[in-house]
Amino acid sequence: MTGKNWGVSWVILLVLMLVWGSSFILIKKSLIYFTPVEVGLLRVTLTFFFLFPFALTRIKQAGWRLTGYLIISGLAGSLLPAILFAVAQTEIDSGVAGTLNSLTPLFTLILGITFFKLKIRLYNIIGVFIGLAGAIGLIYVSGDHGFAVNLKYAFLIIIATVCYAFNVNFIKTCLKELDSLTITVLTFFYLGVPLLFIILLFTDIPHKLIHNPDNLAGLGYLSILSIVGTGMALIAFNKLIKMTSPIFASSVTYMIPVVAIIWGVIDGEKFLPAYLFWFVLIIAGIIMVNANPYRKNNVVGWLLSRKHNKNSN
Repeated sequence: MTGKNWGVSWVILLVLMLVWGSSFILIKKSLIYFTPVEVGLLRVTLTFFFLFPFALTRIKQAGWRLTGYLIISGLAGSLLPAILFAVAQTEIDSGVAGTLNSLTPLFTLILGITFFKLKIRLYNIIGVFIGLAGAIGLIYVSGDHGFAVNLKYAFLIIIATVCYAFNVNFIKTCLKELDSLTITVLTFFYLGVPLLFIILLFTDIPHKLIHNPDNLAGLGYLSILSIVGTGMALIAFNKLIKMTSPIFASSVTYMIPVVAIIWGVIDGEKFLPAYLFWFVLIIAGIIMVNANPYRKNNVVGWLLSRKHNKNSN
């Protein structure tokens, strides 16, 4: 990764942090109007509508050979997590859900080493656990009861993070010949067509929208979540995977709790001085996740290069 790409990758990471950190509030609001499964189905289908104009040209470009891989990516990276998070947030606060989501880089590392022959260094491993420690610290200090969360529903979020982790490695390994826009557009195209028929024929969503105009507000929350938080964000995220590494790309989830908790503060929730320590720890972990001792355009490489030059003199 060049110096220019390194800077762009951090800009993308910060934008994704803001967008995805806000998504948990939107999920919470949409659950007022729709069931968790309906929220998941609508989230994918609305994204499908947004990306549909791009799909017609991209299908011919990609061909049909990778259709199965794209469907797997769509299921693991979009549909299943969308439903799991919606179900979990019926019992778990949005801030806690956003914090638990930061487990993704840890599972990305484990799956990458175990199944995808991911090459990593000690710095990356240390960074994952430093960032994870920061996330765990936020869980503890941000909740009124520390770790006393509903384990049943928390486990659904853990499953969702495993899905995200699998998809990050899967894209890097099996879909590397496709650009980020093509991957995003086609995963939602292949899922969106059948889901549209499922919504129209087998759910109460059309009835809710026709006979209760108040539900249009819920559709509005989901439209923002789908277009900005899913469609546009996934294009940027898939681009980030290709520019950097699965571990660095998934480290955006370390920053999501920061935004989720800020939303809580705006909404009147508490903010403790201890949060600042965990924020710094999270950022330090992300820096080490992307560290390369042989590259000068990152913190660790810069420090080592200075030490080397000093010793040479």
